[in-house]
Amino acid sequence: MSEFRPSRYRLGWWSLGLVLGAALTYVVYSFVGTFVFGVFIYYATRPIYGRMRRVVRPPSLAAAISLFALALPALLLVLYALSIALNELMKYVNTGMLDPARWPLVDSELLDTVADPAALLALDPERYLTGEGLQSLLSSLSSAVDTVAFLGVGAVHLFVMLALAFYLLRDGGRFARWTLARFGDDRGVFEAYVRAVDRDFKAIFFGNILNAVLTGTIGVLMYSILNVYAPAGLRIPAAPLVGLLAGVASLVPMVGMKLVYVPVTAYLAGVGFLTDPTTLWFVVAFVAVSFVVVDTIPDLVLRPYVSGRRLHVGSLMIAYTFGPLLFGWYGIFLAPMLLVLIVHFARIVLPELLESEPIRPFAVDPGSLGTDENETAGD
Repeated sequence: MSEFRPSRYRLGWWSLGLVLGAALTYVVYSFVGTFVFGVFIYYATRPIYGRMRRVVRPPSLAAAISLFALALPALLLVLYALSIALNELMKYVNTGMLDPARWPLVDSELLDTVADPAALLALDPERYLTGEGLQSLLSSLSSAVDTVAFLGVGAVHLFVMLALAFYLLRDGGRFARWTLARFGDDRGVFEAYVRAVDRDFKAIFFGNILNAVLTGTIGVLMYSILNVYAPAGLRIPAAPLVGLLAGVASLVPMVGMKLVYVPVTAYLAGVGFLTDPTTLWFVVAFVAVSFVVVDTIPDLVLRPYVSGRRLHVGSLMIAYTFGPLLFGWYGIFLAPMLLVLIVHFARIVLPELLESEPIRPFAVDPGSLGTDENETAGD
């Protein structure tokens, strides 16, 4: 009887552990993109945090300043872009380009009727209070509510990403030491694996930042060259700024710099259509250069080279290509992470499992065993 009770208790604890593990797995699976992007923010911010911690106390303040320092250039660029857009809008307002009477395909009589308050008061409201009209109104309200809900959910995901990065920065060192103490082995296999994975994660995610810088540089050059051949009255507004914004937007998974050049394309197409439709060839050229030279080539060619210093460039290129296709928008970060985990498992752990021999020091990359403030999480 005394031997059965410990077994029963152990079985109960294992059952509880499996339930808790399944619940945690479900949460991570439901928000895997949020967690993956939060890990990216952490690795992108960690070099800044390592320097901030030397001069700023406490660690919470250093982590908050590091996150703000990472986002500050993007925020300044966005504010500058908004000011440029406002100036352009005011310019067209002052020149009368936004006057609907000057637009083609606009009925001037209908426009005068809509602009006349007396004519609006004379309209019979019952003509428009039909079932179809009310259904259209309710549909518009539902779309507005869905948009607000979408923005709210996006704000929650952004908060979770920043919170995850913040606590990894502040408490990552403590968590790493606890993990190594609890699950480490006497031969150092687990420690070597964790350090190698951490080192390549840092290289890959910092490579994404470097890729954004290179993409922004390419965008500045290409858009400035395009403006040299632009027709009169149809130029890319603030071409260097558009290129820099494209580089920043390349950090956004899936949509990336389309957030920048699609609105600019719509602007150029609108201006060309309203002024001189024969200049729309420039809009086509802008789309082609943006998609091929600024968007696709850096993402497929430059990103693997700047990220994969210790990994095979071809494998990284495949991971970056098929990641979004397999997993969705977060695949561009998740696929390289899986690649790193698999490669180092095969390199460090698999020989031990197959041959049952301890890994000698010469079988492990000496660089993966070194420690410094940038490679030790939170140190």
